[in-house]
Amino acid sequence: MRAVVQRVEEAKLWADGQFIAEIGQGLAVYVGFGPEDDETAMRYILEKVRHLRIFEDENGKLNLSVEDTKGEVLWIPNFTLYGDCRHGRRPGYSAGAPVEAARAMFAQFCDLVSQETENGRFGIFQANMRIHQSCCGPVTLLLDSQKAF
Repeated sequence: MRAVVQRVEEAKLWADGQFIAEIGQGLAVYVGFGPEDDETAMRYILEKVRHLRIFEDENGKLNLSVEDTKGEVLWIPNFTLYGDCRHGRRPGYSAGAPVEAARAMFAQFCDLVSQETENGRFGIFQANMRIHQSCCGPVTLLLDSQKAF
């Protein structure tokens, strides 16, 4: 499982022209799934995101997590995180999970997030989404459950 984590002042999401969700201060997290991902991979990403110390404390140091700041998290499915651009000009997506498997994984992940936290909002799998976010910092981090980077 992969994730791109961005610290935001706010984020709003529309799917297929319908307003779906918004958050205030917190994180916009784009998630993608590989064919071998399971609950262990999902828990790794969830716990890493929840506890990353990327918010400033009273001394201006990046020492607080989204949990510490009572921030919100917008989880956005994004299959392009498994895009391979090493050959040619058109990314290949064969390293990602097949569509129906990824759909089930995202649903499972949403259930896990909802069980573990109260601050999550979700995009819609395979929808045409528009995301407006105000990045803060900017702080952008890449996570991979296989620790490839």
